[in-house]
Amino acid sequence: MTKTKVLLVYPESPVTYWSLTHSLSVIGKKALLPPLGLLTIAGLFPDDHFEIRLVDMNERALRDRDIAASDLVMLSAMIVQRESFRSVVARCRALGVPVAAGGPYPSSCPDEMEGVDYLILNEGEATLPPFIADWLAGEPKRLYADDSKPGLDAGPLPRFDLIDPKSYSEMAIQYSRGCPFACEFCDIIELFGRTPRVKSPARFIAELEALLAAKAGERVFVVDDNFIGNKVHAKELLRALGPWQEARGYPFSFTTEASVDLARDEELMDLMIAANFKAVFVGLETPSARALADAGKRQNLAMDGAEAVARMQEKGLMVMGGFIVGFDADEPGIFDEQIDFISRLAVPVAMIGLLTALPNTALRRRLEGEGRMLAESSGDNTNSNGLNFRPIMPVRTLVQGYHRVLREIYKPRAYFDRCLELLRRFPRGRSLPKPGERGVATPLGVFLLFRSLLLQTFSSYGAEYLRFIAKAMRIGPRFVGDFIMMAIQGRHFILLTRRDPEATV
Repeated sequence: MTKTKVLLVYPESPVTYWSLTHSLSVIGKKALLPPLGLLTIAGLFPDDHFEIRLVDMNERALRDRDIAASDLVMLSAMIVQRESFRSVVARCRALGVPVAAGGPYPSSCPDEMEGVDYLILNEGEATLPPFIADWLAGEPKRLYADDSKPGLDAGPLPRFDLIDPKSYSEMAIQYSRGCPFACEFCDIIELFGRTPRVKSPARFIAELEALLAAKAGERVFVVDDNFIGNKVHAKELLRALGPWQEARGYPFSFTTEASVDLARDEELMDLMIAANFKAVFVGLETPSARALADAGKRQNLAMDGAEAVARMQEKGLMVMGGFIVGFDADEPGIFDEQIDFISRLAVPVAMIGLLTALPNTALRRRLEGEGRMLAESSGDNTNSNGLNFRPIMPVRTLVQGYHRVLREIYKPRAYFDRCLELLRRFPRGRSLPKPGERGVATPLGVFLLFRSLLLQTFSSYGAEYLRFIAKAMRIGPRFVGDFIMMAIQGRHFILLTRRDPEATV
């Protein structure tokens, strides 16, 4: 039986603050995370009928011969990958190879899918099997869409064998989909719903076992948009995950995303620490209570933001923060307020962006009703071109203020001072689950230490870097692994800000 040769393609992502491109080059990695969505749907193809290959264009170039050797090319992409996505579709058309597309961008913008032969929208576990059946019957349709929210335990394990784990800074795994909150600017609830769906502890651990078998490295990003969307189930998972980690010598450290109300649940934070969670990304957004209320982000109003972040840091979690300017409630003083807010929070990784109206969000619907929409979103809210609606504040004031915030928070001393304050807040009185991992007593740790020293000592900000290393060693030498990674990440933010013509430091 001749098998259908399917090529899964993940388009290239542009260099942004999110990409950490200038840090990846230091640690010898090609990309930040593997395309978990494609690895997941790859397992839905029956082996006796399909031969599956994958090209992540962030890891290596897509060659014409890769396309020509395929019977079908399947693309998944986010909106920010729009330009690369369109280029791949055009190349496939020129080579006469049919194209199928799914994922967040096609599902949110199906009207933009010119040149795509088959649209497989929404969640692949629901829409891909009917396409596969029709393909094998020789009768594939143009459109497959299903708004149902499938359970997460039933599908096959992700095909980690399709990638080279050594190319990636972290592996990716998913525990849940959906979020109980209704932030006006967020499209997650539109894509995945307000009721979080979770994997059973047994299923989640089975995926970790698959990562172990693939020798995928220690760092794992749990890609949920809100890991604690269902706190009861999250605790159930963590109560199983902690002992599993301990029994195996803590093979993994975890990073994830969570809502700020994590800080109000001490048991939940303790369970995360016991399971070796090291960092959490939190949508802090703004110090303006009015803007938070207007945006429907009321979970951020239940506790002072600085107090919430400090509680997480003092447990041993590195908090990464998301921040936004451009809310209707923002006044010209918001830029200085954001700079002060980020400094007080001691959040080294501060992803600040312009508010953007994504497709199928409450914000988009409101702005359309007010006649304020200007263009489709680029998907990159850290780029001035991402401003796709008419703000209340004058555009020039908003964009210039935004770039001033970037300039200030990513001045080398400002960045490193936030890192130092974070180190001061890390716990001293008790051991973390795997203390040795925070050191450099491994070949990789030694390599990263010397790479960092070589590249950053002799950089344009070398004096500030050496000041940081010296002070960090005095604050907590046991956290050397942490502060070396902070320094390496800082390289990306500092260089990217300096190369922005509107944000020269």
